Amino acid sequence: MADHLAKRQRWIELVESELLPGLTLTSEQPHNPVVVHRYPKPWRLVGAGNYAGVFAHPSYPDRVVKVYAPGREGLEEEAEVYRRLGKHPAFSECLHVGDVYLVLRRLSGVTLYDCVRRAIPIPRQVIEDIDDALAYAVQKGLYPHDVHGKNVMMKDGRGIVVDVSDFLRKEPCSMWNDLKKAYDLLYIPPLRRVPIPEFILNAVRIGYRMWKKPARN
Repeated sequence: MADHLAKRQRWIELVESELLPGLTLTSEQPHNPVVVHRYPKPWRLVGAGNYAGVFAHPSYPDRVVKVYAPGREGLEEEAEVYRRLGKHPAFSECLHVGDVYLVLRRLSGVTLYDCVRRAIPIPRQVIEDIDDALAYAVQKGLYPHDVHGKNVMMKDGRGIVVDVSDFLRKEPCSMWNDLKKAYDLLYIPPLRRVPIPEFILNAVRIGYRMWKKPARN
């Protein structure tokens, strides 16, 4: 127990004395990923979402740090989501809450977006696992939101939900149901081995957001 606490304290000190002082990231457009301008070595940028950048350190391969961009709210809400979820194989866990960051158990795998881009077949089991995970989240009083191809992953043929930052938003979100419809209607076996260029996937993403954008009176 003492070793665990000491390791945790060393990790927090590493984040706050090394990563944060050497990190610059900004949120330039609300519906696009944050922009990471610089970060210190040997830290590595794992990914960037609409709220935050995610970083890993080689000495701690089992965890990542999610740092919220200045001006972006939602850290406390995301921490509450993880508190409600507890331990579940399809979700990460929150190990520590800082002023502008969360320490999360690291998930590994390939996003469904990259599976399509790289022609890695996605078995039906992955879709069913994510369905089950989202149903579990609903049972915990949450509202699955913004669940799309870049926010879910496949690992050893099983489904994982990567981003739960919007799971306290109560308004309806049909992203996951729309993705499932596309899987059933368009993801036919002959196409599963055909790489889809990223510019096409980005065009589909932009077109989908425009289609879903509420009409103004």
